[in-house]
Parts: sequence; structure tokens; C-alpha cells
Amino acid sequence: MEVFKFGGASVKDAAGIINVANIILNRSKTQLLVVVSAMGKITNQLEDLTKAYLQGDPAVEEIFKAVKNYHFNVLNDLFPDHQASIYDDIANTFVEIDWLLEEEPDDAPDYIYDQIVSIGEIVSSKILAAYLAKQHAHVKWLDARSFVHTDNTYREGLVNWEKTEAEIKKTLVPLLEQNIAVTQGFIGSTSENFTTTLGRDGSDYSAAIFSACLDAKSLTIWKDVPGVLNADPKWFDETERIPQLSYHDAIELAYYGATVIHPKTIKPIQNKNIPLFVRSFLQPGAEGTNITGLNNHLPVPSFIFKVNQALISIFPKDFSFIIEENLSDIFSLFHKHKVKINTMLNSAISFSVSFDHDPVKLQALITDLSLHYKVKYNTGLELVTIRYYNQQTIDRVTVNKNILLEVKSRNTCQIVMRDKVPATT
Repeated sequence: MEVFKFGGASVKDAAGIINVANIILNRSKTQLLVVVSAMGKITNQLEDLTKAYLQGDPAVEEIFKAVKNYHFNVLNDLFPDHQASIYDDIANTFVEIDWLLEEEPDDAPDYIYDQIVSIGEIVSSKILAAYLAKQHAHVKWLDARSFVHTDNTYREGLVNWEKTEAEIKKTLVPLLEQNIAVTQGFIGSTSENFTTTLGRDGSDYSAAIFSACLDAKSLTIWKDVPGVLNADPKWFDETERIPQLSYHDAIELAYYGATVIHPKTIKPIQNKNIPLFVRSFLQPGAEGTNITGLNNHLPVPSFIFKVNQALISIFPKDFSFIIEENLSDIFSLFHKHKVKINTMLNSAISFSVSFDHDPVKLQALITDLSLHYKVKYNTGLELVTIRYYNQQTIDRVTVNKNILLEVKSRNTCQIVMRDKVPATT
């Protein structure tokens, strides 16, 4: 049993669907579950649709029309016969959004988000399954919401592992004996059968959930890069592919923001000792990166950049110190406002934190913190994380930068910085 996961870039158009289908059909003859993301940038468009709907923006109809046209254009390229059943299937799927948009947005925004944005994965997986069937493959489309069970935390569903694994072993395993199964990443359902999502870019995590519950032989994540690189090509002209990576280093890189792997992906497969392969759908015969339990250190330093960072520093209003009681209160406020910390440093009289800048969340957080603490903050910053750093690598990324915060552990250095302002004459 193998699990393949294909992201949005791999299925962004008809050519992508055909390429993915060829990869699937040319695999080794083992049982296969395919997990697929929404096409291209459709998730972004569905997020725009959700925002417009919640704000009463008349652009709702235009955005939704663009989403539907995008998919039907792909269908036109793949299925010249417009009598093919997939056309009605996709049209009926979009009706679920039509029904929601006809009503005023009375439900909680996060609930509405999950009901709308999840449709991207449903549609892309149906199109891929239909194209595989057209190629005479024994394929079965499956709704991930029937298998991945979560709590009622919309946009960040917490997986009920016991219920999920029981359902997968009971229902999915027999289906895989005769079929390639195609399902969705990113989505699950509550005990009341309402759709939830597992967090932005959560399709990798979905693939890991299925892999762990199936005791899969391996999980392969197909990307548009040749494997895990030691830096993002957007930031470095020269990068290196890392052929072998330990679970531990993969978790660290993902946690610090390496976009090639979702942070939650590694732990489920590590628990079952399932190897993870990161390979290129553009060069399916290339080696890629193997992530296993072998405890090998990274062969080269790795760099992870995060831009649009906010840095806040929190101080007591009286003459006390930042102690455990204060930290408990501070962390509870971060949790309340769903602000995820990227790096932090505390001293006797201050606690400094860097996180992705969301203006609404930042202002709400500062308002609550200011009731008991003095707060200073900066925005428009960069955060660079260096795994297996040395002074040379630090110097490399801090040229013409002002360092606001630097945190070092044995193997990792994190630096919050901004561009130096040129001196005026």
C-alpha cells in the first residue's frame, strides 16, 4: 500500500491532470491511495469568495463565476464530449456553494470558510478520478469527510485519531484491494457531518493521516521542486537538494516554515516509521528526497525565510518581573487570538515574540495585552531561521540588516531583522 499526494501546482490545468494520471498509471503495481489538493490558486480564489460573501461585497458573483469557469475550461480540454457525466457532477458540486450564497451569512465566519473553501478539493479530486476512469483505470472516488473525523474547531480541525483510524481500516482498506482510490486533502468532518478543514496547506497532513491509519509502505509527496532544498530559490540563487533527511530535521524545518512540507505531516508517519519521499512531478524519474528514521544530520546548512513579520515586546507595568504567572496569561491571549508564535525570547523584565503579521489579529492582541502590560511593536520585518548555522551563514543573511532579535540553540539560529535605512547626507 502506497499513498501519493499531489498539490495544487500539479493539477493546475488539463496538462497537469494528464501528467498526474500518467504518474499514477505508471507506478509499481501496489495498492494506491491518491490525495489531491485544489487546482492551482483556487483555494485563494475561494478565500476571496468567502471574504466577499461575509462582507456583503457585490463581487461575490464575479469571483464565483471565475472559479466555475476555471474548472469547466479544464473539463473542456479533458472531456471533449460534453455529455460526459463529470460535467453534471461538477455543476452539482458547485450548487452547494450556490445554496449557501443565497442566504445571509448568519453562521460563524470560520464555519462558512470551511463550507466554501473545501469545495476546491472536492472538485479537483472528482476531475482527476474521472480522467483516470477515462483511461480505463479501476478507480474509486472517495469523500475524505467520511474518513477524517475532527472536532468542531473550524479552519483548524483537531483529528479524532481513534475514530478516523477505525473508519479507514473498516471501509477504505477493502476498497483499495480492487481500486485506485482518489480522495481529498485538507478536509474532514465533525460528528454532525459538517465540513471542517485542517489548516491552510493541510493536504500534506491529510496524506500523512491516511498513511498512518493504513500502515502504508510509503508516502510520496509530489512537488514542483526536485526534493527538499536547503533554501528557497526565491531567496537564494544557488540551492542544494538534500538527498536524505531524518524525521527530526524534517520536523524542525517544517516547524520553522519550510514550505515544501506541512508542519503536521511528519509526526504521524514517524510514529509508524513510514518513509516519506518528496519528488518532482515535473521529473518523476528523478531521485528527490527520502525522509526516514535514519538519524543523519543535514549535509549543508538550511535557510528558511519568513517575511511580513511582526515583533512585539511585552513589559510589566509595575516593578515586577516576567514570571511564570505572566507567561501563562500572555500565552493564553496568543491562543485566544489564534496568533502562532514563530520565535520568542524572554528576559527578567520583557518577553518578545515574532509572528506572521495579520493587522486585525495584531491590534486585538495588543488591546488585550495592554490591559496589564506595556507593549511595543514593529512590523514589516523578516525572520530567517538557519538550521546547522555558523557565523559565516549568519553573516551571509544579515548584510545591510538591522538585527532586532537573535535566538540561538545548539543547532538553530533565528534572527528577526529589517533593512538598514540608508544614511542621509
